[in-house]
Amino acid sequence: MPAFLLEIGCEEIPARMIAAASKELKKRVDDLLVREHLSVGGEVSSLDTPRRLAVLAPDIAAAQPDVTEELTGPAVAIAFKDGQPTPAAHAFAKKVGLDISRLNRITTAKGEYIAAKTTKKGRVASEILSELLPKEMAGIYWPKSMYWRKPSERFVRPVRWLVAMLDEEVIPLEFDGVRASDRSQGHRILWQGEVRIPKAGVPYVEALETAKVLGREVREQKIRKQLDAATRTISGARWREDEDLLETVVNLTEFPSVTLGNFEPEFLKLPEEVLVTVMRDHQKYFAIESSDGKLAPHFLAVLNTDGDPEGLIRHGHERVLRARFNDARFFWQTDQKHSLRERLEMLRHVTFQKDLGSYHEKTLRVQRLASWLSEVLRQNGVAVRPGVVHKAACLAKADLTTELVKEFTELQGIVGGLYARVQQLDEGLPEATRFAIADAIYDQYKPESMEDTLPRTTEGAILSIADKADTIAGMFALGMQPTGSKDPFALRRQANGVIRIIAAKKLPLRIHQLFQDARESYRGTEAEKRFSTKNDPGKAIAEFVRERLEFYLRDALGFKYDVVNAVLAAGSDDVVDAVARAAALSSVRSTADFEAISIAFKRMKNILRQAREARKQPSTTINANALKEDAERTLAGLLPETAKKVEALRGARDYDTALSEIAKLRPAIDQFFDQVMVMVDDENLRANRLALLETLTREFSTIADFSEIVTEGKS
Repeated sequence: MPAFLLEIGCEEIPARMIAAASKELKKRVDDLLVREHLSVGGEVSSLDTPRRLAVLAPDIAAAQPDVTEELTGPAVAIAFKDGQPTPAAHAFAKKVGLDISRLNRITTAKGEYIAAKTTKKGRVASEILSELLPKEMAGIYWPKSMYWRKPSERFVRPVRWLVAMLDEEVIPLEFDGVRASDRSQGHRILWQGEVRIPKAGVPYVEALETAKVLGREVREQKIRKQLDAATRTISGARWREDEDLLETVVNLTEFPSVTLGNFEPEFLKLPEEVLVTVMRDHQKYFAIESSDGKLAPHFLAVLNTDGDPEGLIRHGHERVLRARFNDARFFWQTDQKHSLRERLEMLRHVTFQKDLGSYHEKTLRVQRLASWLSEVLRQNGVAVRPGVVHKAACLAKADLTTELVKEFTELQGIVGGLYARVQQLDEGLPEATRFAIADAIYDQYKPESMEDTLPRTTEGAILSIADKADTIAGMFALGMQPTGSKDPFALRRQANGVIRIIAAKKLPLRIHQLFQDARESYRGTEAEKRFSTKNDPGKAIAEFVRERLEFYLRDALGFKYDVVNAVLAAGSDDVVDAVARAAALSSVRSTADFEAISIAFKRMKNILRQAREARKQPSTTINANALKEDAERTLAGLLPETAKKVEALRGARDYDTALSEIAKLRPAIDQFFDQVMVMVDDENLRANRLALLETLTREFSTIADFSEIVTEGKS
């Protein structure tokens, strides 16, 4: 069986796009081989560099297997009249490509039919791949793509060469005007001319290695070893681990090496955040720290070449970094000429969003909302300093007018926090209070992802929630909510942040009230005049945040989907409460009593649904005197006391005990369904029994809708 190789060679692909595209191409090819019956179970692998995406399969079928199938035609009574074939028989014979004499007769449950066995010849692999691979290549998703010949021919970068092979044979395919061959390209600097691929499979990888092109895993291992080796030349130092930066430099190189550079210690007077941002985000350098965790005056640069023996490249990197640090120092010193307070008026000229106004207007809204949140938390016993929140909200966006943030936009919020620590915010303001304000400003954008850290203080958490809620409320009011994969204002990420903060810090905030007050902050503003009247933003936000809470419970906390569905069916307004209910439900869902309760609740809801569809209504209350069977009297007798206990436990958020109390009803519920018929002909008796079931489901579904729990081992 031949090995398969596909390589798409192009101009340098942006580093951030390579991993996803390589994974997608691998899946597309794998699915294609399975779909066309060419896969024989061998594992499909991928190889990617800045200039190529490749897929390899060690063994595939040389051709599809022949397929024999029996086709059923019309009934014999229709196909033949008086022993002679009818037009129906002739049409079927023509369809299957056989003479009528070669048709068979088969007997089915419906009678006797004519049939024919046909064999479909399998196509050769090269023919199939030549036809279908271009469609798969064109279907790769790119955040941004280019076209250079025709508008219909798009790819992330211009395609320069193609390699498509089955063992030594070239597959005759064409993509974007480039015909496949057995010729690849080596390293742009370290290799001259083409690279002939002798055969698909291992020889391909070996040919690339000869041409100074290494696979992803090899490049990463090489970079790590050289980072370690370079750092060991500095006593007590270590390079700062950074997985995202490591992936970036792996995707920027084909044959990497590492050089150690230095910068003047005087730059260490600048905040570490500024220095690391310049090195990491702008220059793609790894920072080096001393044994005490402080930044050292050295850096590590990853090169796309085989070394720098004369130090010329290192010298160039040092010169560039020195210039960037000088810029940062100049911006820092220049920004100190105007305090954050003096910069507030400048925010009138900085647009937040064209329909929502300036950042000055946003600052006023966030201040009001943050102050309200502070009061809500204070009334619920949470220790919070409203003055710190108010001042932090006032100054939070002032750093957007600074030169440092204009140059290094990644530092917005962080720069504001750093400036607040070194500036006099108010005369007589204690240092501890100033630092608390600075910390809240510094953390205002946290968390920026599900992996990011949370604001360190309650005041920072309030400011972050208020800022995010204001943005979400405004965008939804404009009708600009996320759709599908499009979320240009990162509203999903911001909603995730709100939920994470509330859950992790156990803040007693209700989602509905939070966004209602966020929306209220827009009342009477110019922005409100532009709000859409076509939708209900309150309902849309509730659904949106519920979806984000579902994601948080399932994907971040790891609760099973049926537990999440059950919990959210009972309410999603209180995030902390939803997390607690999910944890309690998860701990009991697999017990025998609770599985039985879940099955019973499904049955109750089905009975009530069928009754409603049949227009058979339950009575408004349970008439104990009208209950006839012992089983229903027993269940009705247990209801009030158990409901009272569960309600008290729910109020105390002792959900584990509450669920245990509900589980104790299992014997009575089992006995009820064993001995009592609910849908009887007696209208009054039926209505009374329906009322009993409705009361059961209503009283005990405040923690979770148990009917959502999947039983029989399926979860």
